[in-house]
Amino acid sequence: MRGDQLARQWQLIQRLARSRSGVHLDQLAQDLDCVRRTVYRDLDALMFAGFPVVSEKREGRVYYRFLESFDLGSVPFTPDEILALAFGEDLLRTLEGTVFHDSIRSALAKIRAGLGPELGAYLARLGESFRVLPGPHKNYARFRDTIQVLNDAVIARHTLRMRYRTGRTGSVATRELDPYRVWYRSGGLYVVGFDHRSREIRTFAVDRIRQIEATGRSFERDPGFDFDAYLGSSFGVISEPAVPVRIRFDRRWASYVAERTWHPSQELQPGPGGSLELRMRVGGSAELKTWILSFGSGALVLEPAALRAEVAAELEAAAARYRATAARGTRGARGRWLSS
Repeated sequence: MRGDQLARQWQLIQRLARSRSGVHLDQLAQDLDCVRRTVYRDLDALMFAGFPVVSEKREGRVYYRFLESFDLGSVPFTPDEILALAFGEDLLRTLEGTVFHDSIRSALAKIRAGLGPELGAYLARLGESFRVLPGPHKNYARFRDTIQVLNDAVIARHTLRMRYRTGRTGSVATRELDPYRVWYRSGGLYVVGFDHRSREIRTFAVDRIRQIEATGRSFERDPGFDFDAYLGSSFGVISEPAVPVRIRFDRRWASYVAERTWHPSQELQPGPGGSLELRMRVGGSAELKTWILSFGSGALVLEPAALRAEVAAELEAAAARYRATAARGTRGARGRWLSS
């Protein structure tokens, strides 16, 4: 396992750094709980990475150590932990320019500053083995101040006043919010809390906040609010009552769907001809419909009937639009041919 290899090599680095007189191969194998051949491979890997490993023969036995000039540096983390932080930096790259991404980048910079040059280069080489490429996401760099105000208000439990643009209508209105939590999902940042205007728990998209300020008033969080329960039945970010949903994916999409967890309540059932049936209890029909449409003709809604009808209507409208476009293109091509 790669994690075991990293942990073992880290122990080897520490063992050699502590012993300026050198350590015999058998002792290293015993300390690392492995065979001599594995120690040889790890020593080769460290030398390839630039560590100044030297060997010397005394009384017929070979001892290994680092050059006197080698400095391990002061860092309380294992390579696995440092790589996990670097991996986290990649995961948060979609939030570049915000306090979330900047904070983990700052933490990693402090860690790297405490490393010796060889160890820093070694971990950089290992880090090249892992990479996260972000999918579609929003750009939050320009919302840095908004996010900071939200974070401060969540921690201090202060009511906020904001100008918010509704996604469905595009109208902008002033509303007050008791923010409970800021969270990230599917490329977007959201805040959930008690909306004074609607007198209910609501979710708001951070990028739709036009202006925001703290009122200075404190609030008491609803003791009955459970974030996991609030979003437990939703397919996306919209909290709605859960209903049974059944979708059949044809053979083209069966493996793709089976390899992923779409919702905690999901159940998978093999179907005829290599198809796959996905069953869930979820809410958020608008988000669910958009997701189903992304599979084109490869997905068939079996229930609920209302969702089936909505998806069918969208597909029929799309097909009609393509036919109309194709017909106009054909007529235009004929006109050009006749006039030539």
